[in-house]
Amino acid sequence: MPCLFLVRNTMALFAKRSGGAEWLLVCLGNYGQKYENTRHNIGFMAADRLAEQRNLRCNRLRFRALTELIDFGGARVLLMKPQTYMNLSGEAVGEAARFYKLPPERVLVISDDVSLPLGKLRVRGSGSAGGHNGLKNIIAHLGSDAFPRVKVGVGAPDNPDYDMVDWVIGTFSAGERKIVNTSLDRALEAAECVIAEGVNAAQNRFN
Repeated sequence: MPCLFLVRNTMALFAKRSGGAEWLLVCLGNYGQKYENTRHNIGFMAADRLAEQRNLRCNRLRFRALTELIDFGGARVLLMKPQTYMNLSGEAVGEAARFYKLPPERVLVISDDVSLPLGKLRVRGSGSAGGHNGLKNIIAHLGSDAFPRVKVGVGAPDNPDYDMVDWVIGTFSAGERKIVNTSLDRALEAAECVIAEGVNAAQNRFN
């Protein structure tokens, strides 16, 4: 009887771990070469860094996003790079969340933030879009702003008359990239902490 009990529990555990996603990790950006390594694509850069670190590909097209199902923070997580352009990111996120029957609280988003200094992080459990079109569209498609996010600071132009669109689709300088690379590692650590320990723990550690 003990052996049968162990086999059944092992099979149940295996089924749970090899099944669908328990979280979405949504890394925001715009697809296409002209947007590579731009400030607005820091989410894509985080996904690429995670893929490089873990020898992943994140190239399976599902839910209008490039995806990879991974173990992250002790959970099965669907890593996503929406391919809809930034202002329609919610289309991909909403479709995946409905498919896996995940509440907004299990949708974790990594995005850029022009209100934060370059490299500074801010973990939030909910809130408005703050002028970010990707977050705004996700809120619309989830019908809620109660999803966690890790915001990565990209700074703002010194000149108040500088066009913000030109700023966010501008690229980082060589000196800025050193700061960005460090912030990407910390953003991924913060995202893993959100999933493993909760938003409050991540806020205390990374904000």
